[in-house]
Amino acid sequence: MTDEAETEYEFETEFRVRFRDIDAMGHVNNAVYATYLEQARADYFREVVGESLSEVGSVLASIAIEFRAPVEGDDVVTVALTIPELGTASIPMHYEIRREDGTVAATAETVQVVYDREAGESKPIPDAWREAIESA
Repeated sequence: MTDEAETEYEFETEFRVRFRDIDAMGHVNNAVYATYLEQARADYFREVVGESLSEVGSVLASIAIEFRAPVEGDDVVTVALTIPELGTASIPMHYEIRREDGTVAATAETVQVVYDREAGESKPIPDAWREAIESA
């Protein structure tokens, strides 16, 4: 995982913890963190790339989350993300999930791959996406 102290994040999105996110211990269940990352990716694609993540041809190829601190039920969560370097077909993303007080609750990495559903294989990142991402 990337050390967040060395990472600058060019995009941030935030949302309130929902009641359904909370487990019996009174904090956000670990599986919900993946949903927060997914929402951040969707917001990024909509706001930066100008596409709806649900309508683009891409798939999540990998995900890794390192938990650091619990998120409580009344927090507002901020998810910051950066794309360190684009591949030919892959879009790696590094994340920092922060509690309302700024404490880093988790760091994460995902790789999104542009995918041709009809051919059943990866395909190069569209030029318009590459330009939007690189200029963010």
